[in-house]
Amino acid sequence: MNEPLTRVADALIRANRILIITGAGLSVDSGLPTYRGIGGLYNSHTEDGVAIETALSGPMLRHEPALCWKYLAQISRACVAAAPNRGHLAIAELQRHKPGCWVLTQNIDGFHRTAGSPPERLIEIHGSLSPLFCMECGYSAEDRIEYLSRPLPPRCDACGGVLRPPVVLFEEMLPEAALHRLQTELAEGFDAVIAIGTSASFAYIVEPILKVRHAGGFTARIDPAIDELSLVVDVQIAERASDVLPQLIRHIFPD
Repeated sequence: MNEPLTRVADALIRANRILIITGAGLSVDSGLPTYRGIGGLYNSHTEDGVAIETALSGPMLRHEPALCWKYLAQISRACVAAAPNRGHLAIAELQRHKPGCWVLTQNIDGFHRTAGSPPERLIEIHGSLSPLFCMECGYSAEDRIEYLSRPLPPRCDACGGVLRPPVVLFEEMLPEAALHRLQTELAEGFDAVIAIGTSASFAYIVEPILKVRHAGGFTARIDPAIDELSLVVDVQIAERASDVLPQLIRHIFPD
């Protein structure tokens, strides 16, 4: 391995408490688009003449649920048609060997769970696409795929209300339980934090990196893009996560 990869691998070997932060870039090799940047989903207006941030917002879901669900369904169908890649599997493998390894993800595709990351050490800060639940009566609809085959917006079998996923839409608050868990684990501290496929767009992404670095821990970023987040980490590896992470796992756990 090259020197940056060796530094990251050695740091993970030494670390007891590890935080892996993942964003849309991790799921690119699963066939999902990133949200911003080249080819990003959120770069332009939708065919309905509104920005994607408006279409996928809490107010739009309440006032024009069919339009919001048009784009929710596109994302959901893309996730159903895809699967975790080697990067997700490598992270799950690291968590199996390192019981102090946590994952903080911005992704809503559910691929970390499918890959085998323990739910009790997974913080889905933007929620997930399933299970659907009724906005009126709270009825839980487990079979997301079946409901996507119905006319949009999907309706509750119990009361006829509009169903929605437990995902954080634009103009909605982050889930309190996920924020509390993140702050609790940050207070306990981490020896190393690795940001994968994400940028410095959100304070809760930058804060753990700065906090760990200030405390003398190790920080790294795995992403082909070089940006402001690259300047605050100890090591930047400008490669695809699905290529880098399996190499790290082979080095850390050679057997």
